Amino acid sequence: MRLLDVRIDERDEWTVVTLSGQLDVATAPDLRQALQEAQYAGAHRVVVDLADLQFLDSFGLGVLVGALRRARLHGGRLVLAGANDRIRQVLEVTGLDRTFQLTDDVAAVVDA
Repeated sequence: MRLLDVRIDERDEWTVVTLSGQLDVATAPDLRQALQEAQYAGAHRVVVDLADLQFLDSFGLGVLVGALRRARLHGGRLVLAGANDRIRQVLEVTGLDRTFQLTDDVAAVVDA
């Protein structure tokens, strides 16, 4: 069993990156590679679906911040969607809830 599953789909003008499992020191490089490949291939509007993410540590946060910086550098957007209470608490404690745009679910972004 993989500790982190990363699925990338295109929906309208958005690239949806769906995560399930744990985003930590062991799995962060996998997400970094997936996000970099998508962004360098032209994904300028990215929504990361955190609904099935069970754990997030500082390494995972670093990957998400890096992806946000790349998006902003190229005039794009990166939105976090569906964070459960535990993940949202991590974002709040680190102050990243004020850095990232957070939404309740992917549809709130893609269908807007």
